[in-house]
Amino acid sequence: MMQPFNDATRRNIAERCAAFARLAPGDRAGLKRAAVAIALVDAEDGPGGTALLLTLRAAGLRAHSSQWALPGGRCDAGETPAAAALRELHEELGLELKPDDVLGMLDDYPTRSGYLITPVVAWAADSASLSPNPAEVRSVHRIALTDVEQSDAFDFVTIPQSHRRVIRFRHAGQFIHAPTAALIYQFREVLAGRDTRVAELEQPVFAWK
Repeated sequence: MMQPFNDATRRNIAERCAAFARLAPGDRAGLKRAAVAIALVDAEDGPGGTALLLTLRAAGLRAHSSQWALPGGRCDAGETPAAAALRELHEELGLELKPDDVLGMLDDYPTRSGYLITPVVAWAADSASLSPNPAEVRSVHRIALTDVEQSDAFDFVTIPQSHRRVIRFRHAGQFIHAPTAALIYQFREVLAGRDTRVAELEQPVFAWK
């Protein structure tokens, strides 16, 4: 069902995030802290639903170049995940949000490449003038929540290198993998009122480095 981009949807998603039983951070010694933004915006297409922002990373980046990602990056020393996510949104996409725009946080996700990612859900009331930083972002995409909520949006496969299931999110004829797919999947579950854990969902081997 389409979720219109309005105050009622904002309140509903904030309530879902508040009701989500986020796992307490465990002992993740050795992992570098990072944060990403699940930034909710006007889908712009059709009747005007709610969407989340997804980026395709620039080809010249040292790590995970040309991969799909939520806006985000490493936390600076002493920086909270929420502050880091908002800072990265501004640096990558020129989108300036305030702490009051944060609706909640999801579970931390440990990556094979040595990061502990905190997803931060934020509401961007005005996203008409996005200006992607070409040094970091090749392109930016609005993924309608109605697409995320489709029953066939996600699937799970196995790989010989791991006993864990690999999650995939299908978008525009391509597969988007974990960690991005895992975080979007958990957000989809939160919207449905389910506390579904995703830390054990696997990444493809190319994302392990």
